[in-house]
Amino acid sequence: MSIKIDLKIFLFLFLFLLTSQIEIYIVLMVFAIIHELGHLLAGVLLKFKPNEMRLTPFGLQISFDVDVQEYNKKNKELAVKKAIIALAGPIINFLIAAVMIAVAKFGISIQNIYVYQIIIYSNLVIGLFNLITIYPMDGGRVLKEILKLAFGNKKAYKYTYLVSKTVLILLTAVASITILYIHNIAVVLILGYLWYLEVLEIRRYNRRKEIERLVEGV
Repeated sequence: MSIKIDLKIFLFLFLFLLTSQIEIYIVLMVFAIIHELGHLLAGVLLKFKPNEMRLTPFGLQISFDVDVQEYNKKNKELAVKKAIIALAGPIINFLIAAVMIAVAKFGISIQNIYVYQIIIYSNLVIGLFNLITIYPMDGGRVLKEILKLAFGNKKAYKYTYLVSKTVLILLTAVASITILYIHNIAVVLILGYLWYLEVLEIRRYNRRKEIERLVEGV
């Protein structure tokens, strides 16, 4: 398994340092990495082989090699496995938040209430953020696998692309209004990163459509 580092992470560190938000960023990064380890664990348990691990400004990204035998099985089984792997990350974050809430509920003392609150907040934000139905976020991946089960591969990619684009446009409109009131650089960076992912996905989608046209024309 290869390990790579996205150099843009140093730019993000510098920007958060300038805005005195470096502590929050580091905490989010820690739990974002734990989030990805949830994907890794689920993938290994489902007998997928990790292919690449990349450290990005928003945590780890882990890709898997799919065994040829998996493709020889029913597509439904492979789609379900991929959906489980995509859900594993957010589930880990929600479990961490639930444990911390349970700790407070049962009256176990926590010396620094700020630490307690930031752990819950960070994990809820990461878990919910990743469930947004924008591909290749976890929510987008789950959506694509569900659509594969319902409509097949070709329509699944088309519908996932349309949903992703629509959700991102709506999210941009809401975030733009939010930025006017809270002036938080994190919102700007996250929004920019989502559009960066969307541009990459548009290119992949267009390449896929071109290949399909060529195949159909043969």
